[in-house]
Amino acid sequence: MEPGDEAGGRWLREFGVAEVVRRLREDGRRLPGVSGKRWAGLVARAARAEPERDLEVARNAGVRFVCPGDAEWPGGLDDLGDARPTGLWVRGSPSLRMWALGSVSVVGARACTEYGTHVAATLAAELAERGWVVVSGGAYGIDGAAHRGALAAGGATVAVLACGVDRPYPRGHTALIDRIAEQGLVVGELPPGDHPTPSRFVLRNRVIAALTRGTVVVEAACRSGSLVTARAAERLGRFTMGVPGPVTSSLSAGVHELLRGGATLVTDAADVIELVGDMGELAPPRRGPVLPRDLLDPAARAVLAALPGSRPAGAGEIARGARTTPDDAIARLYELRALGYVERHGDGWKLTRQALISARGGPVPC
Repeated sequence: MEPGDEAGGRWLREFGVAEVVRRLREDGRRLPGVSGKRWAGLVARAARAEPERDLEVARNAGVRFVCPGDAEWPGGLDDLGDARPTGLWVRGSPSLRMWALGSVSVVGARACTEYGTHVAATLAAELAERGWVVVSGGAYGIDGAAHRGALAAGGATVAVLACGVDRPYPRGHTALIDRIAEQGLVVGELPPGDHPTPSRFVLRNRVIAALTRGTVVVEAACRSGSLVTARAAERLGRFTMGVPGPVTSSLSAGVHELLRGGATLVTDAADVIELVGDMGELAPPRRGPVLPRDLLDPAARAVLAALPGSRPAGAGEIARGARTTPDDAIARLYELRALGYVERHGDGWKLTRQALISARGGPVPC
């Protein structure tokens, strides 16, 4: 059966694996829910299937088969219902189930920009440094950048392929996928030797969404396959996140639509972990730099703001500008003099160089 075949998944649930295999390979009686034409096609495929050979090829390639009920089976995949994989071929030594418990998927466009590559690699590296497993699809563009970022940080990453895990695709990522298999995991639904097709890429995305606690889309056009992953994550009750890009970039248009539809805007690993992590793992508040004048008493700040920038001024003029009395203005001016903000010029007061620099470094008035 093809990945995501809900009729086949229902048969396995209602009749059991042994009965489905018997009907397909021996009995020939059609199972409910499919046409005679489709049943004939499944029977023909079953006659050509060589599961023993597949298992032998897998063992020789260091690949194992994990199916529902095994200790290594990730429970999150069961949320797919009848569309869950009948099993996964796994290449790599870590436990897929344990890694899936603390994982986030990072996906996006194949034809990405330098901005997208940088954001994906940085985000994946930050997640890996904080102990999270980065899951992606092994494709060119954002997927490859996410895998490389996690690997560069010495972290954990999982590539979910739309083909047999013994034949890396795309070919240009053979070295990358081999390295992922050494340091992490390469998984897929299709048996050894099977090739990818457009529909298999789309169906692969539901596995990426179900394996992880949440999905981050870095760059995506309006018809990007990575949006399929995000929408699958949303249907499964996972967190859906997007990294904004320039409003002039068509490669960020899909992400912006995702954000308008209710996804959460994130800019770094701290934002992601605040959503998918444990209670209390909050992102730090975003603040601009604290300037020395920000620490002044409000009354002293008002007096400081009332001083002209280019000439000395008398206490009366300063008091009017600060909306206070001359006596209070003089008291504040001496405080400011002690802090190095003003200096006395005869009967007037003038801003020091320190005060002018502080004013230029401060926030621009609205």
